Amino acid sequence: MDSKNFTQVKEFILLGFTTDLWLQRILFIIFLVIYVISLLGNITLISLICVDSRLHTPMYFFIGNLSFLDLWYSSVYAPKILMTCISEDKSISFAGCLAQFFFSAGLAYSECYLLAAMAYDRYIAISNPLLYTQAMSSKLCTGLVATSYLGGFLNSTIITSETFTLSFCGNNIIDDFFCDLPPLVKLACDVKESYQAVLYFILASNVITPTVLILASYLFIMAAILKIRSTQGRLKAFSTCGSHLTAVTLYYGSILFIYSRPSTSYALERDKVVSVFYTVVIPMLNPLIYSLRNKDVKDALRKVIERAQLL
Repeated sequence: MDSKNFTQVKEFILLGFTTDLWLQRILFIIFLVIYVISLLGNITLISLICVDSRLHTPMYFFIGNLSFLDLWYSSVYAPKILMTCISEDKSISFAGCLAQFFFSAGLAYSECYLLAAMAYDRYIAISNPLLYTQAMSSKLCTGLVATSYLGGFLNSTIITSETFTLSFCGNNIIDDFFCDLPPLVKLACDVKESYQAVLYFILASNVITPTVLILASYLFIMAAILKIRSTQGRLKAFSTCGSHLTAVTLYYGSILFIYSRPSTSYALERDKVVSVFYTVVIPMLNPLIYSLRNKDVKDALRKVIERAQLL
């Protein structure tokens, strides 16, 4: 590993969204509100799943882990975004950029695998409801979640080591609000074919493979639903998948838009808006998606509020 590649650039400058001071203050307020809602929403959902015994099921075990990922995922980005909006110092050290890249990639890839595991969970719940808890044993659920984390951070280690051994020849201005793959590749002096091969491997293993697994799960889910005779039963089955389908569509749609295109087609101004959506907005939306559409979660929250009022 050539140490020269690490000393060419000591720090990066994050341009963020705008140089207009008034707009920066407005953006600071917007992102602060989004981040606070994200923290409160995910922490509340995790707490409800932990304290309410009715939510101690495989489905909510996965939802709790999704909230845990979203909690840390948003925290990788939001504090630096907020600092960039209000501070004149928009620099981030090379080590800080590397750390942000590593943890953001690891958490993002882990979420891809976790959403695939959740699709399998929904298939088992619909195709074999009577034996659902036995089929989705605690050992299997724990194994699926552990594999999601392991696969996510293993692939993050690969892409981080490959990206940060590229040569950044003097230009250290990142036209974005965080250290992401497209703008970093733009700064690299030489992007070899071997690096492109690594990118395709990461895309295939962390996005395309989970996407195929999710699509396959929902094909089996559709087949199972078609076997249900009553209309009410079919609607109930569709309802159990609604929240997961919404989360998958939002997350994978934005991820595929950013990373499934060749580097020559990157438009950083446009991509920054999409990046904000999947890094900051989606972690705020997920707990709302899984709580507003879910009677058990709303009942658990109401129960906690009633207990608090009695104290």
